[in-house]
Amino acid sequence: MIRKILTLSFCLGLLPLNAQENVKLMFYNLLNFPELSINRLDDLEVIITDYQPDLFMVCELNDAFGAGLILNRLQTINPNYAQAVFFTNTSDDNFGNSNLLQNLIYYDSSKFILEGQDIIQTTIRDFNRYTLKLNTVNQSTNPINLEVFVGHLKAGNSPEDEISRFLMVEQLISYFSALDVNSKVIFAGDLNLYTSNDITFNKLTDPTNFITLIDPINRLGDWHTNSSFIDVFTQSTRTQSGLGGASGGFDDRFDFILTSENMLTNTDLYYVTDSYKSYGNNINPNCFNSAINSSDCAALSGATINYSQSLRDALYNMSDHLPVVMELQTNESLLHTHEYTANHSFQFIQGNIANQELSFLLNSNQRNNEYVIYDILARKLIAGKAENYDITTVDVSTLPKGIYYLKIDNLKETKKFIKR
Repeated sequence: MIRKILTLSFCLGLLPLNAQENVKLMFYNLLNFPELSINRLDDLEVIITDYQPDLFMVCELNDAFGAGLILNRLQTINPNYAQAVFFTNTSDDNFGNSNLLQNLIYYDSSKFILEGQDIIQTTIRDFNRYTLKLNTVNQSTNPINLEVFVGHLKAGNSPEDEISRFLMVEQLISYFSALDVNSKVIFAGDLNLYTSNDITFNKLTDPTNFITLIDPINRLGDWHTNSSFIDVFTQSTRTQSGLGGASGGFDDRFDFILTSENMLTNTDLYYVTDSYKSYGNNINPNCFNSAINSSDCAALSGATINYSQSLRDALYNMSDHLPVVMELQTNESLLHTHEYTANHSFQFIQGNIANQELSFLLNSNQRNNEYVIYDILARKLIAGKAENYDITTVDVSTLPKGIYYLKIDNLKETKKFIKR
């Protein structure tokens, strides 16, 4: 596949200076996809088409097959959508079913570049970390990275469940201590929390943590079956049993996007006030304990928030959770397309972590671009030819696990990748 790339100088001439640009985030519990029902792809398409997230973070994804189904459908909406590398849960699970529930992100590759990813093991399920760089005009001199963590805490409201959630989060907070203290952090997940007084929520938002997380909308209190918090409820979308998931009606705030404290004040990348929403929630008081697609959950007369019947039907069919959405803003100008990347470099397509294959896009006008993969002792292991403006995929399945380096002979740049 040959990709024509406009010269960077021409593209920069079309971009406004000192522009403020927004990126849209969505987190969604996919309810055991695709094992529960593969037919929900049509409903997911309705939801994604309506909001058009630039970063789509998910949990309860069963397998790589399901991940690929979603990517293929997303790319019919926006061909720039890409996904991170899918990893099966590696955490110990003595209860038998958590290894079917994975996390993943999809992102608009014209706006984000996946720099790397990692796994944080816990007592129940993995947290997944993704380092994204904004695809800005000034990314070489002023790189703006976003550290994205996605998780799914233990469900249930017994004392044992509370302890399990707390132990999971302890591992996450410990991992944060290895980050740069000024990191811009997003933590999105189904946290299964009933109150902000929970020991787990207090641990996440402890101001003495190396990275302080906050609820950007500051809606703290006892959420569970408390109709005064209906504006932030995300679960359950259903009152009918037999569809999978919970069926208790709309009465809980389980799904969150938390941010690092600095994202309220940072000028490079920051939370957009009032952009945080429980997506599909019309904030109708009659919706309490109702199904999200019922007339009780329709928009109030004259309300500024108005989620349509067709969208609420799709949300009802797709999952027992609503998505959570929010926006971030940057004062930097985005390049807006991965094809506008400087024409003297190359970039990994799905991050710098590889299992069986490593894929990269070469942006070069040079001829005879030979790539070479070296180990940490500078031994030449794999070589081949990369085509200009095309994606090259290399079989690295025979390489032992470890750190390696990819070099294009005609370019000065060398990139590190990890073989798992």
